[in-house]
Amino acid sequence: MKTTWDIFCSVVDNYGDIGVTWRLARQLVAEYGQTVRLWVDDLRAFVRLCPEADAAADSQWRQGVEVRVWHPDWQAVEPAQVVIEAFACHLPPAYIAAMAAKPKVLWLNLEYLSAEDWVGGCHGLPSPQGNGLQKFFFFPGFTGDTGGLLRESDLLARRQAFQADQAAQAAFLFGLGVQRQPGAQLISLFAYENPGLASWLDALAAGAASIQLLVPQGRILGDLQAWLGIEDMAVGGSWRRGNLQVHLLPFVRQEDYDLLLWCCDANIVRGEDSFVRAQWAGRPLLWHIYEQDEQVHWDKLNAFLSLYRQGLSPAADAALSGLWRAWNAGERIGESWSACLEAWPEVAEHAERWCLQQASRPDLAAALVLFYRNWLSCAP
Repeated sequence: MKTTWDIFCSVVDNYGDIGVTWRLARQLVAEYGQTVRLWVDDLRAFVRLCPEADAAADSQWRQGVEVRVWHPDWQAVEPAQVVIEAFACHLPPAYIAAMAAKPKVLWLNLEYLSAEDWVGGCHGLPSPQGNGLQKFFFFPGFTGDTGGLLRESDLLARRQAFQADQAAQAAFLFGLGVQRQPGAQLISLFAYENPGLASWLDALAAGAASIQLLVPQGRILGDLQAWLGIEDMAVGGSWRRGNLQVHLLPFVRQEDYDLLLWCCDANIVRGEDSFVRAQWAGRPLLWHIYEQDEQVHWDKLNAFLSLYRQGLSPAADAALSGLWRAWNAGERIGESWSACLEAWPEVAEHAERWCLQQASRPDLAAALVLFYRNWLSCAP
């Protein structure tokens, strides 16, 4: 059943919002044959993820999705059959009025990803509006009572094939200016500012293993420059200290970021979209969560850890949890990293097991399509 969708995205200060909505829009078109308009209020962020896009175009088609600029001076359009208000953005009042005048419009508030206990009880609940419309809360999540995670139908098969193809990995890395050294471990670093970073880099440089740290452009660069003692880092540059080689990569498109995660032995990620993609990589990960007022981000971090660490031995559990908490507290990380290395084989095996466990659940796009079909069959 072909359905029209409007997805509204307000870009805040990072790439998680546009990353999730752009990925969702593409999947709805490619796998479900839906007609999707993606409304974005800041095309500059979109162009970083989709470099072929035109930052000056009010309307353009990219990978089957109509990408529209969400202007402050809203011009009337016909509402879609399904309207997604992503991450607590606020729809234009004129658009809401048009929704109320149109029969059978499903209005969904796509929420931020969280593993907190209350999420399952709120997923799918209606919120009656004063104009007669109902808005439904839709929560991504890690358990069966949520909407699941974004995952293309062939994602794991593509990932496993790429990870088994050393030549393909080498060619991809070469395109980023990186040549993998024999026996070296690759770690990707995409994180926010962190005062504890230097202690971790010290541990890597002094460690027994040869490490290549692959760092896409981002907010961590200031801390990295301070540790290296340099004033400027040019994309494509490489710097060595002890057993650590640091490579500065360009900010890559979404599809290439997946490949980067798949190449690496471990991944440090930030935000929501990168966090989910690192889980699909099936490799050990460390999540730098976005800091929120009143420290509520700790509730989200601990809620995820309580799920993710299930099945680990006490030693591996303590090591992994300690590393995540030290990193997010901005504390010295070297000691926690050393403890995690001792449990590394188990941590690595657990990452793949968690990936397969999550892949056994319906993905977010499938859940959204099913929700609409069920709602439509019950709508008056």
